[in-house]
Amino acid sequence: MKRPYRVVVAKPGLDGHDRGAKVIARALRDAGFEVIYTGLHQTPEQIVDAAVQEDADAVGLSLLSGAHLTLVPRIVDGLREAGLDDALVIVGGIIPEGDFAALHEAGADRIFTPGEPLANIVSWLSGALDEREERVAGQAG
Repeated sequence: MKRPYRVVVAKPGLDGHDRGAKVIARALRDAGFEVIYTGLHQTPEQIVDAAVQEDADAVGLSLLSGAHLTLVPRIVDGLREAGLDDALVIVGGIIPEGDFAALHEAGADRIFTPGEPLANIVSWLSGALDEREERVAGQAG
């Protein structure tokens, strides 16, 4: 990683199962990311506010409730409205493959489902954020 990236990990909606989100948060922390875990039952607005306050490089959303097609677009739109256009959005949890295209169209950068090796998630995120940093540096220079 080019620097310690800041990632907000959030559990939007009414889903009360956060073990997976905590496992991801710990794996990212152990890999050198600065991780902010928002806790359970977060509204899209609360997640956006946390991302803005923490100047997040990425937002990881863990959803098991089936509300991903409603909640993810609201969060992505909120991030864009708040000026966090460059924050990557990762979605994880119980997401049917048939919903992947709609989530990507809504602005999700990557979707991970249960069983994905933690090393793959860490590697993808650090690589994607490094690429973003290089792009930004190239545009500034």
